[in-house]
Amino acid sequence: MSLIERTTPRKITFTSDVNPNAKGSVIAEFGNTRIYITASVDESVPRFLKGKGQGWVTAEYSMLPGSTFPRAMRERNKISGRSQEIQRLIGRSLRSIIDMKKLGERTIVIDCDVLVADGGTRTASVSGGFVALSIAINKLMKDGMIFENPIMESLAAISVGIDSHGKIIADLNYEEDSSCETDMNVVMTKSGKFVEIQGTAEGSPFSGEELSGLLECAKKALEIIFEKQQEAIS
Repeated sequence: MSLIERTTPRKITFTSDVNPNAKGSVIAEFGNTRIYITASVDESVPRFLKGKGQGWVTAEYSMLPGSTFPRAMRERNKISGRSQEIQRLIGRSLRSIIDMKKLGERTIVIDCDVLVADGGTRTASVSGGFVALSIAINKLMKDGMIFENPIMESLAAISVGIDSHGKIIADLNYEEDSSCETDMNVVMTKSGKFVEIQGTAEGSPFSGEELSGLLECAKKALEIIFEKQQEAIS
């Protein structure tokens, strides 16, 4: 008997080119979760990369006031440990599929601002961040700023979990995430290679069979996300 109950993500929408000032922009919606994402290009690199002939991709993440109830506090002078951890995840995930030499000595900054949080904000930021990054790179190529596409393959992320009935479900909303026995975030390339797996047993420890089921569920859900990304980019 299969442990997998739901492999279909919530309704996914990527609305592209929402900001004329950014090289790439998108509003990523996974169910009620909504994230505003921009890709900005800086014609310089961090000090440790100067003169090396390669670029850099980094990310920033923030929960805006009103994105949660009660109101999230605005992070003015110091970002929280959670936000730091999430923006590092977004940055290193996107860097994993970029040929930095082909990008040239420039930095692309992916800004992810959560408008509405109903679970899966970090995975939606990775998936939407890839869309914004791809749009920005397409524009750089069109403008003759770069000559070869530095994107090696598509990238997306999804949350999966084991509910209180022992069933595996994909794309958890806040209520599901809060009550799950196990929750996991999976970042994967389109060819099926894993970039990052973050899994925690909130209740009972999970078995090897359940781990295999979680990864299988994530792969099936990610196939749908890859299709939605391509529609938004093209």
